[in-house]
Amino acid sequence: MKTKIITILLFISYISIAQDKILTKTGTITFEASVPSFEEVKATNSGASCVVNTKTGEIASLALMKGFRFKVALMEEHFNENYVESDKFPKATFKGKIEDFDITKISTTPNNYNIKGKLELHGKLKDISITAKIKKVKDGIEIVSDFILNSDDFDIEIPSVVSKKVTKKVNVRFEFVLK
Repeated sequence: MKTKIITILLFISYISIAQDKILTKTGTITFEASVPSFEEVKATNSGASCVVNTKTGEIASLALMKGFRFKVALMEEHFNENYVESDKFPKATFKGKIEDFDITKISTTPNNYNIKGKLELHGKLKDISITAKIKKVKDGIEIVSDFILNSDDFDIEIPSVVSKKVTKKVNVRFEFVLK
């Protein structure tokens, strides 16, 4: 009888802890470093993970660098081997906090929230602050943001041969639906 009671109590406490977090493993991150009049330099990763603690507003995300897909296979190869060095730096991570986050105030109308934290990419850690739109959707909570990163901040070198075809100011967009 004691075993059953302990098991039930552990299960209830697990459920209450688990409800403090919402997550996805199928988030989308897209970046574009295109320059007008040249071939599009754009890639998408549809396997990014993100978790949000609904009590504290803490947020964490992870994307495997080899998960980014380009239209041109050669670009993907150069991206992994020469730019982000995916074998040496296999992932990008973000850990931060959504300011003034209150899950009970999220509605179907998107609202802007500031997110501050640390982005680690290519072995470099950088403080970033972005704005994201957060709203309630059928499947959970949607978080979307568009922002710009500078490749120099992460020591990602763009060879002089292609420097006129690839911008250092990279447009980044993420879309997460967390459940």
